[in-house]
Amino acid sequence: MPDITPHGLDGLAFGGDYNPEQWPESVWQEDVRLMREAGVNLVSVGIFSWAMLEPEPGRYEFDWLDRVLDLLHEHDIRVDLGTPTVAPPAWFYRAHPEALPVSREGVRYAFGSRGAICHSSPAYREAAATITELLARRYAGHPALAMWHVHNEYGVPVSACYCENCAAHFRRWLATAHGSVEAVNAAWGTAFWGQRYASFEEIEPPRATPTVCNPAQLLDYARFADATMRENFVRERDLLHRFAPGTPVTTNFMTALSQCDSVDYWAWGREVDLVTNDHYLITDGRRTHVNLAMAADLTRSVAGGAPWLLLEHSTSGVNWQPRNPAKAPGQMARNSLAHVARGSEGALFFQWRQSRRGAEKFHSAMLPHAGTESRVWREVVGLGAALDSLATVRGTRTAADAAMVWDWQSWWAQRLEWRPSQDHDARERADTFYETLYDRHLTVDFAHPEADLSAYPLVVVPALYLATEATGENLRRYVENGGTLVVSYFSGIVDEHDAVHPGAHPGPLRDVLGLTIEEFSPLGEGERVRLTGPEGAELTGDLWSEFVVPKGAETVWTYTDGLAAERPAVTRHRLGEGTAWYISTRLDAGALDTVIAAASEDARLAPRAELPRDVEVVRRGGEHGAYLFAINHTATDAKVPLPAHGTELLTGERAAGRLGVPAGAVRVVRLDS
Repeated sequence: MPDITPHGLDGLAFGGDYNPEQWPESVWQEDVRLMREAGVNLVSVGIFSWAMLEPEPGRYEFDWLDRVLDLLHEHDIRVDLGTPTVAPPAWFYRAHPEALPVSREGVRYAFGSRGAICHSSPAYREAAATITELLARRYAGHPALAMWHVHNEYGVPVSACYCENCAAHFRRWLATAHGSVEAVNAAWGTAFWGQRYASFEEIEPPRATPTVCNPAQLLDYARFADATMRENFVRERDLLHRFAPGTPVTTNFMTALSQCDSVDYWAWGREVDLVTNDHYLITDGRRTHVNLAMAADLTRSVAGGAPWLLLEHSTSGVNWQPRNPAKAPGQMARNSLAHVARGSEGALFFQWRQSRRGAEKFHSAMLPHAGTESRVWREVVGLGAALDSLATVRGTRTAADAAMVWDWQSWWAQRLEWRPSQDHDARERADTFYETLYDRHLTVDFAHPEADLSAYPLVVVPALYLATEATGENLRRYVENGGTLVVSYFSGIVDEHDAVHPGAHPGPLRDVLGLTIEEFSPLGEGERVRLTGPEGAELTGDLWSEFVVPKGAETVWTYTDGLAAERPAVTRHRLGEGTAWYISTRLDAGALDTVIAAASEDARLAPRAELPRDVEVVRRGGEHGAYLFAINHTATDAKVPLPAHGTELLTGERAAGRLGVPAGAVRVVRLDS
């Protein structure tokens, strides 16, 4: 059984992607000297180096990589060694053009970017296995090796291919998943529009069609594409386990970015030894630190609460958004330590030395174009020292207050065509629910719909459109045993095949919510509805409304206007020892907080009004002690209450009573008890 932590590290990891092949060898000595100055102890190497390692078919040049790893080892820097299978060489595609992916429209992509791979290609699979085995045989015993890094950001930028190899592979996958073509017909509802298949050979990938394609077929193809990428990861992982037993194997996830919405990370989290994540701020005017916290909480949850690692983020601006602002002074450290607070065992960046050429030359780095006489470099050195002072945090776990149910496959299904409203966005609901909990200073675990929820006093379920019977039973059991549940509109509508559950909506959630829904009534663009609640309190919803019929639930807020006027809008259902709330319209974060506040009273979660907005307080604990992280994202000094005396690790000062946290700063207290 492999270890799940990088080998050879005594404290938290610090470093980033190191691409020495971009630079003359004369630069390497300066690199390692500056790495030591900054406190770097782990770098990722070789991720995009296939063409350097195998410049011609069957001719290998490992000497340069030998020298890099030896040099890093001499300077006590550990290596996350990549298999370069995200970027096959030009000669490979010249010999195997069929390994380039094909779009739904039938366009075959060209070589010249990255990640342009048909994961069903036999030639690619064999070539990837060969280079992986050679690396494993050669470097399994190298003293610098801390862990293996397979591929890079699966699903970016292409996850699904629609070529003939994929068509044949898809048929085999369907035969395994469904057992017979009759079962496929039943699952896909092919009696509609005369789409029935007589044999697997008649089934093609869901290529471009003149109007809407079968939604169940599209959903299965998304599952197939995800499973195919995962098959290739598992093959490489198993080779590395075979030749380097005990060394952890990972691949970098991207839980926060829409570029990777094609990956079911619940499934992937079970396959890696160590969960790692790449996170980049989306600077679109929103509160970026909230998205950061959400990504960190989601990554920790994919890891089952176990240690995970932030494998990439940026020291300052990125290069792929329409506008790429620099990070403010102190923001890099604040972002990095916020990930650590929420469970990461360190902070790594893309990349070590900023590139002079190529598509990412304007992406910030630890060693920027401006060199060591720069603000970024000074902050990098300061962050290395800060992480070193937090070494004893390693191995502790983040404590959560509440849970959010999230399912990637339900998300995929909600984005299919011809839904009741094109404006509905499941990810937007998840973001808004999360922001509401964040502003109540609650640390959130994410959970699969069928996971054990008994540890959480409060569970929220934003837009779980696809919900199985097992999910309904799980949520009912949670509430009956004393839990408090909050469910948003458009939940419990279809089963795993995108078939509407029999009977009235919300299918398997009817019993736990104590209601049925006669009809959806989506709102027009800009249209709003008013809700009236306890003591005349008013809320405003938009985008969606429903005709709700209580079947045991009590009405808490009522629609005042719109087609659903005088009908229930927000309900509460007492069931067993717990309560289940239902919200049938879209509420913004402020209005949603009013409902969450009422549900929190049911859950006996006391409000944390003493904590200022945008000041995070997160706790980690375990055998190594208990730690309180206080992260001030505001421009004003703040104070937070401490539950016990302790030592502030970044300054070395004793702390008691109320902890002062300067504007934009982080404080970490190791509590005495």
